[in-house]
Amino acid sequence: MLTQTTATTHITALDWLMIALYFGALATVGWYVVKKGKDSATDYFLAGRNLGWWIIGASIFASNIGSEHIVGLAGSGATSGVAMAHYELHAWCLLVLGWVFVPFYMRSQVFTMPEFLERRFSVQSRYVLSIVSIIMFIISKIAVGIFAGGVVFGALFPQMSLSIGSVTIDSFWIGSVLVIVLTGLYTTLGGMRAVAYNDAVQVVVLIVGSALLTTYGLHKLGGWHELRVLAGSDMFNLWKPLIPAGVQGTWAPVQETNGAGQIVRQAWYFNGNFPWLGMLFCAPIVGLWYWCTDQYIVQRALGAPDQTAARRGSIFAAFLKLFPVYLFIIPGLIAFALAKSGKVAELAHIIGPNGQPNPEASNAVFPLMVQYLLPSGIRGIVVAGLLSALMGSLAGVFNACSTLFTVDLYQKWKADATQHQLVRMGRYATIVMVVVALAWIPVIKNARGLYTYLQSVQGYLAPPIFVVFFFGVFFKRLNAAGALWAMIIGFALGIFRMAVDTPVTLGLAGFENGYTPGSFLWIVNMIYFQYFSVLITIVSAVVMVGVSFATSAPDYGRLRSLTFATTTAEDKLNTRDSWTWKEIAGSALVLICILGSYLYFRG
Repeated sequence: MLTQTTATTHITALDWLMIALYFGALATVGWYVVKKGKDSATDYFLAGRNLGWWIIGASIFASNIGSEHIVGLAGSGATSGVAMAHYELHAWCLLVLGWVFVPFYMRSQVFTMPEFLERRFSVQSRYVLSIVSIIMFIISKIAVGIFAGGVVFGALFPQMSLSIGSVTIDSFWIGSVLVIVLTGLYTTLGGMRAVAYNDAVQVVVLIVGSALLTTYGLHKLGGWHELRVLAGSDMFNLWKPLIPAGVQGTWAPVQETNGAGQIVRQAWYFNGNFPWLGMLFCAPIVGLWYWCTDQYIVQRALGAPDQTAARRGSIFAAFLKLFPVYLFIIPGLIAFALAKSGKVAELAHIIGPNGQPNPEASNAVFPLMVQYLLPSGIRGIVVAGLLSALMGSLAGVFNACSTLFTVDLYQKWKADATQHQLVRMGRYATIVMVVVALAWIPVIKNARGLYTYLQSVQGYLAPPIFVVFFFGVFFKRLNAAGALWAMIIGFALGIFRMAVDTPVTLGLAGFENGYTPGSFLWIVNMIYFQYFSVLITIVSAVVMVGVSFATSAPDYGRLRSLTFATTTAEDKLNTRDSWTWKEIAGSALVLICILGSYLYFRG
């Protein structure tokens, strides 16, 4: 039977009514979308290429914030202040998508990023990127969605459980399964159109709800000034992790030891934040890969009817991308200040015995604030938006994986497949992704340090993709052999590092304290992931350039409109006609907001 203690969760009947109404509205939107859809690959995977710019921007934003941003950023704000805002302020990467890559993608009319890579380089490059992308989605994005869903349910409904005989299933399992199954249902039926339109509804609710949470939190605390006083200048300092006090501190690694005095972790970072060299070089590499070349994000832009809609959608998404700093990180800071001041007793556990933030309790900060700060009714709407956001993130992953498998693999194997067969295979692929996600739950539930591990996975696998796409469109001389070997060697390095990290991160038997200090694997594991990511980028770039110039030049006629050097005059004219002063003004506003944030958050 299913049990729940409402006195503990503070979820009232009015909240449940708001949750039911919200999901009823989403179901209505989903039903309308499914009814409107056509039985074609273009409609199922790219929403018929007729998404409006505001839908594109909202869907990009919703896919990004669906899981790790809600759970991870609020927790990060409670433990290390605004340090993680560096990643959010990489909204300028979306401007690169809109101004640099959108013209190439829209002219080529591709369904997937690997398909574009095939046109620029070779079919082998397409296969490699397709397979690696699917694996990356499974071990990173799906895992994050499950973890976030379980944490949110665990925090909002801690006493909820399901008893089947002698087996008791806790709220983490219940939440994870519900999020996965419900998400898989509407993604399977409606495809990209259902995902995009539900994302648009979700974004409005989540932004308004999170803004209300920030407002109620500041009111409870006593205002912004009180927050600055209680949190301290270090928590409001974006520059501290980038520019340490002394040069010696830049290179001296921080070491953590166990009770026996053995070093169990060593990293070049400062006060628990990120190293300035890592943020300066690695973060933009991962950001440009994610926002400009990742199927998970770019598929929304591919659903645009033309360059204008795709570019405006990217600029709108860049503007929305600035909100998480204030919607999730600041509430985390408020939670820390409330716990420090003792004004909300239920948050006291996020402060450790030493008076410092407790990282182990940080993941539940956002849902706990929703539970204890918001009034009944509003709480229900925000909870519904929160759960919907988690579903939206997973929906994007399911849809992206389905598209990659069906278009890049199945359609290649069965070239004569009909449109109906492609849509059917897309649905089958989504169902398989749901099953895979369910199988992940036991691993995710028991993992430790999961969020940092998943961040590092992207740092290990993104560099080769970044190199082949960016070098590919800027330098026409680079050929298929160079791209293929850059990906093979780059991915091999990344997978090797993942294989070294995984048993330590998951705490498998025999690896609780890591490797033997001084051993080769210990050294590899101790190198901070951002530095290793930069190393993979350099190796991939050197391999791509070296192999390309050691082999024959590509057929430049085949590269028409696929690089800057081979873009025709007609292409340039069409691109110029696709934007006006409005796009320039919007992009300038985004850059001004980013600069303003860096200037304000100086401690």
